[in-house]
Amino acid sequence: MMDVVNDLLPLAAMMLVTGAVAGVLAGLLGVGGGIVIVPVLDVALSIYGVEPDIRMHVAVATSLTCIIFTSISSARAHHQKGSVDIRLVRAWGGWILFGALAGSVAASSVNSLVLSAIFGIVALIVALKMLLPADNITLSDDIPTGFAAPAPPLLIGGLSSMMGIGGGTLSVPVLTLLNQPIHRAVGTAALFGLLISLPGAAGFIVSGFNDYRLPPGSFGFVNLIGVALIAPVTVMLAPVGARIAHRLNKRQLSTLFGSFLLLVSLRMLYQTFVG
Repeated sequence: MMDVVNDLLPLAAMMLVTGAVAGVLAGLLGVGGGIVIVPVLDVALSIYGVEPDIRMHVAVATSLTCIIFTSISSARAHHQKGSVDIRLVRAWGGWILFGALAGSVAASSVNSLVLSAIFGIVALIVALKMLLPADNITLSDDIPTGFAAPAPPLLIGGLSSMMGIGGGTLSVPVLTLLNQPIHRAVGTAALFGLLISLPGAAGFIVSGFNDYRLPPGSFGFVNLIGVALIAPVTVMLAPVGARIAHRLNKRQLSTLFGSFLLLVSLRMLYQTFVG
């Protein structure tokens, strides 16, 4: 019995640290914490011998489930500061939900290395966009309407679900390219995280049922042990990040976001293509 406890203590400690960092970043950057949770969980699951073919699936699914709770806390904090664009949430909400469900179904049918590559490449592109001095570059004067309207939310929902992220990683740069203020983009992205994580997690639960390779404590591809340890800490610390975000100017927030994503993307790409 003691051997089992001693084996689980390092994993539990790693989960708690992951939750603390993810919670602060959720509020600070509107990222839902998944950009931290996924790579750290991937490492933790590899240490505990989860098969490579499903390791990223478990990490992504567990991350999405944690983000359900984190996004609620982060979105509430940003809404209190008036930085959630309810008009945009109503216009994009349904498309994001559909994209997230489709993304989770697609992700369940590919190898973990494919998910790692998608994660790393998308994070790298977004990081470069946020780091380059391109604050004044936009693709449109406002949110697109008409035939092109569904494209951005479908892309955000689908890719975010496949990556196990709350939507901020994609929503923030997309919204800034569409001429939306950075603080409003971050706040709205926090609510998008909830719209992505709910259908995304549900899709991974269904697609992962009865897989004999799953680690103990799994419900489909969602690992409930990870959720129980990470989610409460992220919820408690997300408001701390939100308070910090509103003390920074536009350039500072963009640089911080981009720097963090760059480190994460390089680490994931190294793992995918070098091992």
